[in-house]
Amino acid sequence: MPRIAPPDVDRAAAARAAVAARRARAAVKQSIHDRSRTALEVATTAWDDPTAAAEATLRVRELLTSIPSLGPTRVAKAMEQLGIAESKRVGGLGVRQRRRLLEWFEQRENRGHPASPSRLVVLAGPTAVGKGTVSTFIRENYPDVHLSVSATTRAPRPGEVDGVNYFFVSDDEFDRLIETGQMLETATVHNAFRYGTARAPIDVALAEGKSVLLEIDLQGARSVRAAMPEAVLVFLLPPTWEELVRRLIGRGTEDSIEQQRRLETAKVELAAQDEFDHRVVNREVGQAAREVVELMAIPHTPSSSRSSRL
Repeated sequence: MPRIAPPDVDRAAAARAAVAARRARAAVKQSIHDRSRTALEVATTAWDDPTAAAEATLRVRELLTSIPSLGPTRVAKAMEQLGIAESKRVGGLGVRQRRRLLEWFEQRENRGHPASPSRLVVLAGPTAVGKGTVSTFIRENYPDVHLSVSATTRAPRPGEVDGVNYFFVSDDEFDRLIETGQMLETATVHNAFRYGTARAPIDVALAEGKSVLLEIDLQGARSVRAAMPEAVLVFLLPPTWEELVRRLIGRGTEDSIEQQRRLETAKVELAAQDEFDHRVVNREVGQAAREVVELMAIPHTPSSSRSSRL
């Protein structure tokens, strides 16, 4: 029997309805990203309110990726762990899948669960994204976070203090640290100077129940992931590429040739963001710092330092 095409007016109405539905789902995702609603609230609305079409027709993958700082790698792992297919919509989940998703939300938000006594978090990102500024804010406002101090072979910049910003060492001393097995990770950054993280202080801090933050480059983050798979990797993003360029040029610590080289490196680094568990956009330093600290389950305690690889 030949298929009967709907009248043009019906097709136009259907197209308008489809556009409205997409916009409604986009608004739901934006509300999660802006933190005006939680993903858990959206999910329970989809299940409890028969009129909540936007929430119910949202794919579970879209729901999870809307959560601030939750990257695609982490979402993929969660979907696999929950046994939920990529195509599954929130409203179409079965009873058991809903229960597993609820438990996952509760564990993530530490509802009724004690926080982990210690956690190693690695903060990385492209040059000039503001890793050092964010880590400085964390040092000054979250004293319970242990910030690891890296060793480097480059000379101190104005205002930097040995043992606070970095341990400034010679090439020979850096070689000795590697040869004696003291380094958790090492990397050559921008084809120039070497950086590295000593493992012993980190092991001690974790054993004492402290949460540790490493602010390192992409190479170092990959090395830490290989050596300590339990580490949580966080990628710091600029709001836009133009803002990254403005920050690099504005700080005035490199000549034009070095700036261009660093921008080319930044493009490569940005392409690796999906390797990380979480992504944080550095629009405003305080907010970015809070998002990083949330991943460490550390309360805010005002108090009154830094390591950076920019």
